[in-house]
Amino acid sequence: MCDDMNGEILRPTRAVTMETGGLPLVSTFALLTIVAGQLQGSGYGEAEPEFLSPLENITVAQGRDVHFTCTVNHLGSYKVAWIKSDTKTILAIHTHMVTLNPRLSVTHNGHNTWKLYISNVEPKDSGTYMCQINTDPMKSQMGHLSVVIPPDIADDDGSEAGATEGGSVELRCTATGVPEPTMSWKRSGGRNIIFRDDSGKEIKVVESYVGSTLSLRGLKRTDMGTYLCIAANGIPPTKSRRYEVSVFFEPIVRVASLVVWRAADMQVTLQCYVEASPKALTMWQRGKSQTGAKLLNSSKYIISEDFLNEYAMKMNLTINRLKRNDFGEYTCSAANAYGKANVTIMLKETPQKTTTTTTTTTTTTTTEMITTTVVATTRSPKRHYKKQPDRNKNALDIELMHGNSISVYNYNTHGNNSHNEYAQRTERQKVRPSGPPRHYIVYNKASRYETSIFVLIILAFL
Repeated sequence: MCDDMNGEILRPTRAVTMETGGLPLVSTFALLTIVAGQLQGSGYGEAEPEFLSPLENITVAQGRDVHFTCTVNHLGSYKVAWIKSDTKTILAIHTHMVTLNPRLSVTHNGHNTWKLYISNVEPKDSGTYMCQINTDPMKSQMGHLSVVIPPDIADDDGSEAGATEGGSVELRCTATGVPEPTMSWKRSGGRNIIFRDDSGKEIKVVESYVGSTLSLRGLKRTDMGTYLCIAANGIPPTKSRRYEVSVFFEPIVRVASLVVWRAADMQVTLQCYVEASPKALTMWQRGKSQTGAKLLNSSKYIISEDFLNEYAMKMNLTINRLKRNDFGEYTCSAANAYGKANVTIMLKETPQKTTTTTTTTTTTTTTEMITTTVVATTRSPKRHYKKQPDRNKNALDIELMHGNSISVYNYNTHGNNSHNEYAQRTERQKVRPSGPPRHYIVYNKASRYETSIFVLIILAFL
């Protein structure tokens, strides 16, 4: 035993050292002896210290700064110490730092508040921290620090996988983080994940799948695309990684119509739809695929491609200002490592339409009032006039009646729908022995031509 600088006796203790920052620290088992020997006395007769509030539990992301606050009333001559209880490491006594860790520090406001600061926290800082008073028995309170780490996906897993149609692939995704991340899978574009058996029969269809490994069997071309591995543990940001799945098969070529019609001097676009994986080499030819000349981009031919999805595309051939020798066969072809395919389209000239021009001449006849005077002879006929309903236009109807009488119907040949035509009935009168000849005035609103017909018919029967 030996005396310290204050003349008090230090009792021998078993020292346990902890490595922090590369330097040893005295363990918590020696704390009471040090406090009793190096600091002031036990403070008998004074009011007992008391904690005003508990230490809080703190969860913080790696790299952030945190602090614990310990508030004590009636501390008197007693002292406050900070200890990492799970490792039994003394960090500070009152305002004196014991640990050599430069990221830790303590403050005292000169009254009743002590704070322990930890900057740029690391996962190893996680644990239980104790604010302790050197009373007998000791008084203490504890708070827990949880250092969390956002998820991170390992780069050692491949990001591409492929198989022939009907085959299978397995996607693996691992991640680190605190707490341990949950792994899930989704397809890009909101498409469903389809699970099949080896024969290709569907087992289930899901929007997402939870697990670090995604197995796809009985692959079809529609399974091609991007799959997302998502790692989440509640600590932002969530991490994701893209996996490209390819399904290989030989090309297929389709067309909307095998025959396309177009008039000369016009523009036409021929189209072929191709499905292939891996992407096919495509070509347009004039004529059959075996003998036709390959077409290239020029002012005459414009060749383009439109990609529809991971395995489908549209081939376009635009031909400008069609001439007679442009009509005929055109072939689109596609080839990859698994096979080739082609389709021939027949371009035909649209027959010219024959246009007949009809010229219509319209003659306008002026209708005027005609006055005809008929001089009756001794056997002058008696004429009666009666308004008749309109009949078929552009027609002249003559009907012979019984005996010496006839009926004449004159219809408007000028498209006039007014009822101005008259029908004339002529009857021969009996011979009168005496009397002056009678005069009849005939009024007819018709054309000169129509009036002449009336006169000729009347004179023929006189």
